[in-house]
Amino acid sequence: MHGVLALLATALLHAAAATPAGAAPPRRPDVLFIAVDDLNDYISPLDNHPGVKTPHLERLARRSVTFANAHCAAPACHPSRVAVMTGVHPVRSGLYLNLFGAHGPRWRDESPVLRDAVVLSRHFRDHGYRAAGGGKIFHALQWTPGDSQNDPAAWDAYFRDPLDPIAADWPRPRLRPDVEEGLTPGRPLGERRLFGAAPLDVTDEETGDHKVVDWALGELARPADQPLFLAVGLFRPHIPWEVPPKWFELHPLKDVKLPEHRPDDLGDALKNYCTVLHRWVVENGLWEKFVQGYLASVSYVDHQIGRLLDGLDASPRRDHTIIVLWSDHGFHLGEKQNWEKFALWDQTTRVPCFIRAPGVSRDGAKTRAPVTLTDLYPTLCELAGLPVPPQCDGLSLVPQLRDPAAPRDRPALTSYVFRGDPAPSHAVADTRHRLIRHANGFEELYDLALDPHEFTNRANDPALAEVKARLTRDLPANAAASVGIPAGSPLNLRKTPGKKAKAGR
Repeated sequence: MHGVLALLATALLHAAAATPAGAAPPRRPDVLFIAVDDLNDYISPLDNHPGVKTPHLERLARRSVTFANAHCAAPACHPSRVAVMTGVHPVRSGLYLNLFGAHGPRWRDESPVLRDAVVLSRHFRDHGYRAAGGGKIFHALQWTPGDSQNDPAAWDAYFRDPLDPIAADWPRPRLRPDVEEGLTPGRPLGERRLFGAAPLDVTDEETGDHKVVDWALGELARPADQPLFLAVGLFRPHIPWEVPPKWFELHPLKDVKLPEHRPDDLGDALKNYCTVLHRWVVENGLWEKFVQGYLASVSYVDHQIGRLLDGLDASPRRDHTIIVLWSDHGFHLGEKQNWEKFALWDQTTRVPCFIRAPGVSRDGAKTRAPVTLTDLYPTLCELAGLPVPPQCDGLSLVPQLRDPAAPRDRPALTSYVFRGDPAPSHAVADTRHRLIRHANGFEELYDLALDPHEFTNRANDPALAEVKARLTRDLPANAAASVGIPAGSPLNLRKTPGKKAKAGR
C-alpha cells in the first residue's frame, strides 16, 4: 500500500506539466515548518531521558518519519539557521559562529556566497505560496532587542516585527544576585542571570511561544485558497529555563536523573572552554536544578507543538500539509563536562527531525540514515514540485520518506570554529560511527552502536582503521575560512571598523 501511495504522490507532484490546456493544475501541498531552539534528544521518540514527558512529539512521530540520525550544519544558532534557510553549508559560506549586531540578513554581507541566496520561504513565495513566519526562525534572542538575522523580504507576513521577533514576549521571574543566593562568581551571562532555571509566575498565555502559536493557529484557519508555507519558531527550551510552574511540577527535583557521564571522560578527547561552566555548575550544586529546568522547558514546548497539531487537524489544510520539525542544534547538560552547544560531539550536533508528507512518508517509521539539515530545503522542493535552487548543498530525503531503509551515500557533516582556532573543525557521521577532526589535527572516533555516549575515543584503534579511512574521505578538503563583518555593512549595528562582531550564544 505504501508503494502505491508513494507512486500516486509522485505522479501528483509532476502532474502540472501534463495537465491539459485549460484545466486547473493540482493544488500544491501546504507546509508547516516548525523550528525548536536548543532541543536535544531528551524526548520520548529519541533517547528519552528518564522522566521526560513529550506526548505531542510522540504523536508527531506516529504520523511522521523520524530521522534519528539528523545533524545540524553548525552547532550554534546563527550559522545553523542560515544553513537551513538557504541550503548552503558553512564549509561553503564561511558562517560557523554566532555573530551579533544585526538588523536584517547581515549574513549576505558576511558571506559573498550568500549574497544572492534565495531564502527557503522566499522560494516558496516566488512559486505562489503565502509565506508567513513567526518567532525565532533566523537567529534572535530575547535579551537583544532589534538584533535579528531575519530577512523581511522572504515573507508575506511575519508575526510582529521580523527584526525583533521575540524580545518583548518573555517575562522574567524576580531573581536575586548570585552572592545573595550563596553562589560563587563565574556564572555565564551572569550579569543578567540568563543561565539558570526558575518558575515563571505567569500563565502559558503570557509567554512568547504561546503567543506565536496563537498567531500560527490563525494562519492555519485562513481560507485555503492559496498554498501556505508557515514557519513557526519556538524559543524554548533555550536558556533561561523559565516557564510557568506547572511544567516544573511535572519534573520534581527529587526525581531528576543526571545524564550519563564519567569524571574522566575528557581524558581521550579535546576539551573546550565549556568545562569552566561545568565546574561552576557542580561546585554550586545546580546540576539537578538545571536539568529540571531544561526538562520543564521541553515539556512546555511539547505542549505548544501539540497546540499546533490540534490547529492543523481542525483546519481545512489537514490532509495536504507537509510537517517538518527540526532543532537548530542539540544541547549538553553536563555530558562530557560540556554545557550548551558549541561542540562537535553527538549530543550537540544530533537534532530531532520529523517529516510528514501525506501520501509519501511512512507513518511511525524511523531511520538512521545520516542527515544534514541542509537536506531540508531540497526535500521540501521535491515534495512541493518546485525546482531546487543551484545554491543548495543538500540531498533530498524523499527516498527515505518512501522507504526508511533506503541507503544514503553521503554522511552528515557538521563544522565549527572553536575559540582560538584559525580554521574550522569538522565531524562526519554515518549510520553508526562518528569521526571528529579538529583544526589542530586531533581526531576522535566513536562507535555509537556500542558507545552511544562517546566515552571511548577509538581514533587509534586498528580495528576501526577502515572505518576511519572511509570517513576521512568525506571530510571537506577546502572548507571556507570563517567570515566576519565587512566594515560599513548597512545591516551591521556595531560598526567598529576592522573588528568582527562578537561571537557567543
